[in-house]
Amino acid sequence: MAFTLPELPYAKDALAPHISAETLEFHHGKHHATYVTNLNKFVDQDPSLQGKSLEDIIRTSKGPVFNNAAQVWNHTFYWHSMRPGGGGEPTGAIKGAIDKSFGSFATFKEQFSAKAVGHFASGWAWLVKNGDKLEIVDTHDAGTPLTMDRKPILTCDVWEHAYYVDYRNARAKYVESWWNLVNWDHANSQL
Repeated sequence: MAFTLPELPYAKDALAPHISAETLEFHHGKHHATYVTNLNKFVDQDPSLQGKSLEDIIRTSKGPVFNNAAQVWNHTFYWHSMRPGGGGEPTGAIKGAIDKSFGSFATFKEQFSAKAVGHFASGWAWLVKNGDKLEIVDTHDAGTPLTMDRKPILTCDVWEHAYYVDYRNARAKYVESWWNLVNWDHANSQL
């Protein structure tokens, strides 16, 4: 069974003006698609990978197989971490969990933004659940909380291909704009 590129949960122009259709065309249509293509080549060449779920491949592989599988998973999660008309203050259970773990949404937002902007080179900023509390972690390259015994709740992609078309090298402006897209419904569903 081959892995397929998941459809975006919204139209390519739906996140504008914060993320352009051009960025999504390259980010989803080229980068994410390439990870899927590469992963399928590895699976075709290695019978031990065939029939495994994406999560199983991530948890049991290393090197290029891990990198491509984790990037397929991370990107799919990232698309769902955003929605048109998103952002604002969290609601529901995620609001209570953020307040409990960070004291306030403002403190959480400041710490998450600092982690995302301050991450050196390519990677991801994550809100994760660790036991009964939330934490902010960053992962390098294709790193994912799936290998850290943490439950991913929300992510921001800080690879340059996530923002270079729209923001050039201004990662801080991208992260600031990303907050207008945060999908709190998705975050609640992950708790």
